[in-house]
Amino acid sequence: MLVGSSNADDGGVYRITDDIAAVLTTDFFTPIVDDPYWFGAIAAANSLSDVYAMGARPVAALNIAMFPAQSDFFPSLKAIMQGGIDKMTEAGVPIIGGHTIRDKEPKYGFAVLGTVHPDRVLDNTRAKEGDSVVLTKRIGTGVISTGVKAGLCSDAVIREFSSSMATLNRRAAEIMLEIGVSTATDVTGFGLLGHMNEVLAASKVRARVFSGAVPYFEEAMRLIGVGKVPGGTMANVRSFDRNVRYEAGVAEATKILLNDAQTSGGLLIFVPSGKRERLQETMRNEGLLAAHIGDVTGKAGGEIRIEVE
Repeated sequence: MLVGSSNADDGGVYRITDDIAAVLTTDFFTPIVDDPYWFGAIAAANSLSDVYAMGARPVAALNIAMFPAQSDFFPSLKAIMQGGIDKMTEAGVPIIGGHTIRDKEPKYGFAVLGTVHPDRVLDNTRAKEGDSVVLTKRIGTGVISTGVKAGLCSDAVIREFSSSMATLNRRAAEIMLEIGVSTATDVTGFGLLGHMNEVLAASKVRARVFSGAVPYFEEAMRLIGVGKVPGGTMANVRSFDRNVRYEAGVAEATKILLNDAQTSGGLLIFVPSGKRERLQETMRNEGLLAAHIGDVTGKAGGEIRIEVE
C-alpha cells in the first residue's frame, strides 16, 4: 500500500509492480439534479475525478445503484445508467459490472480503478512552499442544488451548473501532468477550503487565498443571500473554521461560498510558481478555466489566510 486513508487522499494506491500502481476509489450519492440522465452523467464524472486528481488514468469502473422497486421508476433508472454509460464512454473507461440493491431513494455512482507509475502519484503530501494554487471549475454547486430543489432557479441556471458538474476533469489532468505539478486534489463535499486544508495539513504547509480571484456561479451568491444554504456547507464552515483566518472585509456570504459542499467540482492544482502561467495558458487555449486563486506561503500545519483581492 502506497497511499491509504491517513491523509484524506482522493483514492487509495496499491503497488502492483515496480512500474504499475492501482488507484482505487468509489463514490455515489442521491440525485443532485432532477433530470435522471444528467444525474447519471454527473455521478460518473464525479467518480472519475478522484482518479484524475491522483495523477492516474482510469481504466475500468463498476456501477453502484440503489433504486425503488416500483416498476414505474425503471425508465428513470435506465436514463440514469445511460448517462453514466455515455460519460464513461467519453472518458474511454469500460463499465465491467457492478451491483444493485433496492432502496426507497435512488442513489448512483461508481467504483473506479486507475493506474499510475508508483513514483508519479499526486498524493496530499506533495504541496510545496512557493507553489501557486489553480482552480479549474467554478464553485457554488451545492448552494445551487438547494435552490433547484426549492424551485428558485431558472432552466438556464440548471443547464449551466449541470454542464459544469458533468464536465470531465480528464483534459485538465492531462495538461497538469504534461507540465509537471507538485500535486492536486478535486473539490467535492468538503468544499474548496476543506479540500485545500487536507492537502496543506498533509504537506505541512500553509497558504493564502485571494477571495476575489475564486471563480463562482453568480446564482450561488444570490441564493446565499436568501438563505438557501445546504446543511453540508454549514457543517464545513464549522469543521474548517479553526484552520482559516479571514482578513477584514471578507463578507459572510463569501465565507459560506468558499466552504460550499461541491459535487464533481474542479481540480485544485498546486503548481510550482514558475510553471503557473504556462499551465494557465495551455488550459485556457483549450477552453478550460484555470484561475490562480492563491499561493502556498510557508511551513505550517494547514492554515489558510483568506485575503481580499
